[in-house]
Amino acid sequence: MDKKIGIIGLGRMGSGIAQRLVAAGYVVYGFDRIKPSKLGSEIVFVDNYASLISAVSIVFLVVPAGEVVDDVLTSLLMARHETGIDSKLTIVDCGNSLYIDTIRRHEALSSGGVIFLDAGVSGGVHGVRDGYCVMAGGDSADIALVSAPLAAIAANGGYAHVGPIGAGHYVKMVHNAIEYGMLQAYGEGFQLLKEGHYPDLAIPNIAQLWQNGSVIRSRLLELLADVLKKPEYIAQISGVIHENGTGRWALAEAKKCGVPLPVIQESLKVRSWSRETGGNYATKLVALLRNAFGGHAVEKEQ
Repeated sequence: MDKKIGIIGLGRMGSGIAQRLVAAGYVVYGFDRIKPSKLGSEIVFVDNYASLISAVSIVFLVVPAGEVVDDVLTSLLMARHETGIDSKLTIVDCGNSLYIDTIRRHEALSSGGVIFLDAGVSGGVHGVRDGYCVMAGGDSADIALVSAPLAAIAANGGYAHVGPIGAGHYVKMVHNAIEYGMLQAYGEGFQLLKEGHYPDLAIPNIAQLWQNGSVIRSRLLELLADVLKKPEYIAQISGVIHENGTGRWALAEAKKCGVPLPVIQESLKVRSWSRETGGNYATKLVALLRNAFGGHAVEKEQ
């Protein structure tokens, strides 16, 4: 089995995936427009697409959703043409692309000797240590080409082929929409604890308490317990919550399918409200949780 993998995009997720692959015995060739200052010497850095596809037959894309993905694919195809490489090239989009775009890209590339697959990846900044949750989409025969490296980056039991092309990104979209609702519920609940009838409650201790035997214990609550230990830092942070689009995609899909998503819809409204007003204590907690699990930027209080 070929144990060489190319990765385009060496940000937080890309570099984490690269490190997991190296630890599993893969030789990783990495490309990024800006060479990361903390790139480990065990990763082979290449400075152009031609060098990358000359070295590997499997490439993981870990770049922002949207036009960036199309631009990278165009550049890869140009490099493939210029170098005269006609062997199979398998590309796995590990970003948060809209599933409709994934299907379109797969259809456009399928006639040119390129296999295009999708993998929704969850795990944030802690995935490099704990392993990621990987949701792969594509035909079974094609997925078989990449199942070993995808399983290598995953946590124990954290890899599955969930369906045909686009299904990986579809499942990740719904995953992120659920996350929106969970974050908002935690934020609102802890705001009520802070500002309700018993104003002197030891809130960080309650968050820790709920990690033991409570039915609402979770990884998010574990991270929130750590956030709540820093009240001075919370006070400095704005309640503005940003978003990456997956929640709104899920809402649009639900409307098309006639599926009501009132909790997720309200959480999106709260995020919009936070950007208009600066938010409140609950939205501060949501913003800080997004930073804790995904490294998403927070804003300082004005």
